[in-house]
Amino acid sequence: MPLFAADIQPFDWNRILLSDEAPPLFLLEVVVRCVLTYLMVIGALRVTGRRGVRQLSIFELSIILALGSAAGDAMLYHDTPLLHAAVVFVVISGLYLLFNRLTEKFPKFSDWLEGAPVLLIENGEINLLNFTKQNLTQKELFGELRQRQVEHLGQIRRAYIEATGDVSVYFVEDADVRPGLPILPERKNDKRHRAEQAGQHACACCAHVQPLAKGELARCTVCHQDQWIPACDAKRIA
Repeated sequence: MPLFAADIQPFDWNRILLSDEAPPLFLLEVVVRCVLTYLMVIGALRVTGRRGVRQLSIFELSIILALGSAAGDAMLYHDTPLLHAAVVFVVISGLYLLFNRLTEKFPKFSDWLEGAPVLLIENGEINLLNFTKQNLTQKELFGELRQRQVEHLGQIRRAYIEATGDVSVYFVEDADVRPGLPILPERKNDKRHRAEQAGQHACACCAHVQPLAKGELARCTVCHQDQWIPACDAKRIA
């Protein structure tokens, strides 16, 4: 049984660069299709406004994917009429405007469509109930916080993950900084089951801080995990 339905000559540059189904002059049509489709993409982005070129929400990403498929097909394939692609752009842009009006009028619809902000950190401790529901790891969260010059969670009053995936952080005053879980990568090696020194220790799971005696084995009173890191109380330097 042959491997291919038709004989194929490897490295046939005529087949690679051109097409057996379309004449060379079709390349000129591809150029025209690209120009016209690109203008339709620009028009659609003008409809979405400035939000369309910033961090995308789930809804906005779905719009881009839908338009991208229509644009790509219309640019390349000779059997995809430009009028059909134009109808797709008009309908998708119309849906975008309609859903924007609905999200303004019905907050619950907005939360369902784009997602609502979720509280991840409160008073220096991770809200495990909310955190475990997110497609987010501790490593990713701490990476976001380090970009905002956070050294430990005791510097944070509240932190939210927004519908766009960005993390919003509200800090405490320097005078109110409490001991917290350090989030610097090199401090992960300080994780221990037994406290090596007496003092405040932060749970490596939920960041709850409690005092431990030297050599003490203990479980967190919040999440009942048993790994600890010596708490840090450094002030935030932005």
